[in-house]
Amino acid sequence: MSLMLLQPNQVLAGGADVVGVEAVRDNAGKWRFNVTVAHADEGWDHYADKWDVVAPDGTVLGTRVLHHPHENEQPFTRSLSGVVIPEDVTEVTVRAHDNQHGYEGKPMSVELKR
Repeated sequence: MSLMLLQPNQVLAGGADVVGVEAVRDNAGKWRFNVTVAHADEGWDHYADKWDVVAPDGTVLGTRVLHHPHENEQPFTRSLSGVVIPEDVTEVTVRAHDNQHGYEGKPMSVELKR
């Protein structure tokens, strides 16, 4: 099962905004998240450096570290596979982080279709 959410006409802001999420469950029951982030990266001093998959209780279920700035690729999409999500969790929030503003940007919630 796959679900893709996008927010059109997203404006780049000071914080890193999640503008798209695709959640895909594999045959083993683990999840792959394809996440699109928009951020006005300015080089190594100010860039989106990770995003997290977070359960409703605040537990971080997975983190995708972004190892370099994406000044010339905006918005950009990166994936994280093998995320284990408890069966009772039906929705997660994906939040992005930048090395100047933390989690100031817009997160996105996604309902998990099992």
